[in-house]
Amino acid sequence: MGVPEKLAERMSMAEQHEYLRAKFSRRTMMRGGAVTLGAVAGGAFVPGATAQAATPTRKGSAAETVDGALVAPFGRHLAYGNDPRTQMTVSWQVPIAVKKPFIRIGAHPWDLSRKIDAEVRALHTPAGVGTSGDHTQYYLHAKLTHLKPGRTYYYGVGHAGFDPAQAHLLGTLGTFTTAPAKAESFTFTAFGDQGVSYHALANDGLILGQNPAFHLHAGDICYADPAGQGKTSDTGFDSRTWDQFLAQTETVAKQVPWMVAYGNHDMEAWYSPNGYGGEEARWELPTNGPDQANLPGVYTFVHGNTAIISLDANDISFEIPANLGISGGTQTTWLERQLKRYRADDDIDFVVVFFHHCAYCTSTAHASEGGVRDEWVPLFEKYTVDLVINGHNHVYERTDVIKGGEVAKELPIGGTAYPETDGVVYVTAGAAGKSLYAFSADESYEGHEKDNNAVSSFVCVDGGREQETVAWSRVRYLDYSFLRVDVTPASRGRLATLKVRGIAETGEQVDHFTVARRAK
Repeated sequence: MGVPEKLAERMSMAEQHEYLRAKFSRRTMMRGGAVTLGAVAGGAFVPGATAQAATPTRKGSAAETVDGALVAPFGRHLAYGNDPRTQMTVSWQVPIAVKKPFIRIGAHPWDLSRKIDAEVRALHTPAGVGTSGDHTQYYLHAKLTHLKPGRTYYYGVGHAGFDPAQAHLLGTLGTFTTAPAKAESFTFTAFGDQGVSYHALANDGLILGQNPAFHLHAGDICYADPAGQGKTSDTGFDSRTWDQFLAQTETVAKQVPWMVAYGNHDMEAWYSPNGYGGEEARWELPTNGPDQANLPGVYTFVHGNTAIISLDANDISFEIPANLGISGGTQTTWLERQLKRYRADDDIDFVVVFFHHCAYCTSTAHASEGGVRDEWVPLFEKYTVDLVINGHNHVYERTDVIKGGEVAKELPIGGTAYPETDGVVYVTAGAAGKSLYAFSADESYEGHEKDNNAVSSFVCVDGGREQETVAWSRVRYLDYSFLRVDVTPASRGRLATLKVRGIAETGEQVDHFTVARRAK
């Protein structure tokens, strides 16, 4: 996206960002203002009322002349706040600047009297950055607080000239349900590496049918940056892919909180030194992580008896080191603090961690990430994490129960793991929609088992790849799929359970196992 490849190899992401920003600043001054100074010197976006200052100034601006009644919002997506019982953020997009954006919310579709102003985040991509052309995207966010736990709400998003409370626009309304006040059974879904495709759309349709309480997206969200190296020299970047992605996922995300972690393809180096400036314009995630400035995709939330932790593996990735070490170790310190806190909480049975790069995978593309094994796996084992969900490799793969890098217990399809004594189970669910990868060994999945205790693979380490032969690869499925998890609290002497299923795009079940834990 503008830095010569040889120069980019010697520069950090922050240095590349400054180089490219200066380059476009000079170009702007020479061309007489094709990009406003605010857009270049001010970073990715300008929140609130000043957001439009970050967009190009043209004679006869469409924002001044287009009737708001002709502009329809799209790309609605939900996200929990720090407390899913009482907080929800509704986000959406408009194709052109609008006046006075807002959200209406109420307990019934005919009662949307509560009206709340929305925040505008305008994201400008100048011509010459990838293939985007001169393009401004308008993302809007409304944070809702003081909601009631376990309550379903109706909402509509609008702006001057487009009021969803009007009778002819009631079809544009959406709904969401807050997390319950106490533990009860629920379902959530997960995958990684979706992008924009027929298969991505098909998976969305199947996910909606699972009626999940929330959905986890383990990084590499839309692939606007197809290179995925986190460099300003990445080619093919097109910010407009986000418009397609958010429109594609709206059917699900407008009613199911779509909780994302960031992968290597989500580092878009033009917008900010850490590559996440564009993501901060598009998403409003919980803000309880260790370092919002550098790691906006690191956070945690609790739904019922289950704690979810989102991590940013770009911080510890040897394979793709654009952001290696960006947290200075604070992310790992924060992770241990959260794990310790959750294990001491009598109301929390399960801890689920999701992030992009795989701890354990045998796909021939990326396989396993040594940085994850070095930094986080010891903590997962120390605090008996119940389930780890990854993406990065475009396959479905599930391990046996692992402890100390070895198989602590074989976990056949239909088996049960007890993390308190056995170890940790890892699932790669990266076949959400992008082109599939391959395995070095035969596939082995439900109804087609082929046990193989000597699978050839590798792990990405500092300086390259290290070959290994592993015995922990229990399920391997090479087609589009996602993960469904049914959570049941302990009752009447029964164990609390996570029933985990791998489900193919066809609806076929390709894997299932249970994680069980005694009530505290």
